[in-house]
Amino acid sequence: MKDNFLFRSWYYFRTGWSTYFAFILAAINTLTVTYFLAIENYPSLKLIFPSFEVYVIIIVSVGIPLLILVGYAHFKRTKAFKSEIDVYLESNPYQARNMVNAEMSLKLNLEVVKLLLKLSKDNNIPEKDLEEIKTLEEDLKKIVNERSINNKMDVKFMKKSIKQK
Repeated sequence: MKDNFLFRSWYYFRTGWSTYFAFILAAINTLTVTYFLAIENYPSLKLIFPSFEVYVIIIVSVGIPLLILVGYAHFKRTKAFKSEIDVYLESNPYQARNMVNAEMSLKLNLEVVKLLLKLSKDNNIPEKDLEEIKTLEEDLKKIVNERSINNKMDVKFMKKSIKQK
């Protein structure tokens, strides 16, 4: 921790600045500059935006929904966010390791369930417990065999699991 204190501080500073301060200052700066350098010098625009306050209200009421749509498109409709995540995974070995570990754990759990089912044939395990294990095995098999990054089966599975609880 002591070895990378400066880098951590630099990261926290950049995050705080870019997420909070720079955003607010940039918005104020853009509104101010565009109004006082552009709007005031053109009489036709001055008719639409008679004062700075009216300009801010109109730009904010149009700009916020527009920026929400652009943000939505970034995450849901374009390949931009997927590319960001790809770069993040390529550059972050810890996250890649977590994904591989989770995949290996899932496959190992599936094999353990198979062994439990084989062992249970000889022992007296309540039928209800056996059915629960068989259902779990079927779910795990389906996930392991059918899922991919693109078909969003993981997301559907998580939503289903959350609703059941």
